[in-house]
Amino acid sequence: MKRRAFMKDTVGVAAAAGMPASADRGAPVGPNGGIGTAHVIELREGLRSLYQLDDAYGGGDVRSLARKHLKRVERIINTANYPETIGRQLQLLAGETAEHCGWLYYDADDQGRARRYWGEALTTATVLGDDNLAIMVLASLSMQASYEGRPRQGLDLARAAQERAVRYGSPGLQSLLASREARALYLMKDTSGAKKRLANSMRLVERDDRGRPSPDWAKFHGHAELDYAQGLYYTEAGHHHSAVQFLRAALDHQDRTYGRNRALYRLTLARSLVQAGEADEAAAQAVDSLEHLEEVESGRVIRRLKEVAGHLRGVDAACARNAADQLTEYVELSGAA
Repeated sequence: MKRRAFMKDTVGVAAAAGMPASADRGAPVGPNGGIGTAHVIELREGLRSLYQLDDAYGGGDVRSLARKHLKRVERIINTANYPETIGRQLQLLAGETAEHCGWLYYDADDQGRARRYWGEALTTATVLGDDNLAIMVLASLSMQASYEGRPRQGLDLARAAQERAVRYGSPGLQSLLASREARALYLMKDTSGAKKRLANSMRLVERDDRGRPSPDWAKFHGHAELDYAQGLYYTEAGHHHSAVQFLRAALDHQDRTYGRNRALYRLTLARSLVQAGEADEAAAQAVDSLEHLEEVESGRVIRRLKEVAGHLRGVDAACARNAADQLTEYVELSGAA
């Protein structure tokens, strides 16, 4: 089954999960009627479904549904009856949904809209005094800053998140944030500082079972992410053969439920293989990725695909040029050009 046909059916299921019919009908929860815990649970299940779809298929087909989910939560906040305790839960859910909208636009490479939604989420975290949401947004903003070439700001945001994470008491979460710090330091050419933070990130992830568990949003972080981070470090340093080793490990360790990440890892491996002079394998990895891209829609992945095509086109080998042509044709046919 093609990705779009599958998504059409699956998004419908997720939409149903996020649309508590009883809430829309104003079903009574008590003598005055209104919204109760069951409705919040249904709305949260809708957000969880959106996370799962994004992990597997990228955010392309999920963005519009996530926006609708956020509008639904906001409508309930502004029009329904509920006690103060339920109101706080709804506000928190709105902040988490706004954060996810920000992530989906980041993945689509629409950085302006991503910032807008993350700004909304950070405002909610501040008003509620919720450290978990604040850490999540600060971590996302740090990632975006580094991605956009603002590593100093990326470092400051990661450290602000880390200050809160120490109080949270989760080694896995601290490991994720240390890796964000390391990425920013790499881009600032602070090689020594970057190596120290990445080594610390690796030590922390090994101790993940000794402290408070990572929050759900951070559970993707683990050995695959750290192998990928190490691969990027060697890429930035120009040590492409070393980068290949870590990027292979990242692809091997990545859970298959994270379809978008696997596509990104494979293309990043292809890029490093070209840079390491392994044109034949680079071409093979790049072409193999096209089959998986039928299941994924992500602006960041398409950007990496174009980058790999450009590298392959610069190689004086028939296999590389043929692969570059196939990648370019895919981009044109997909409408992502």
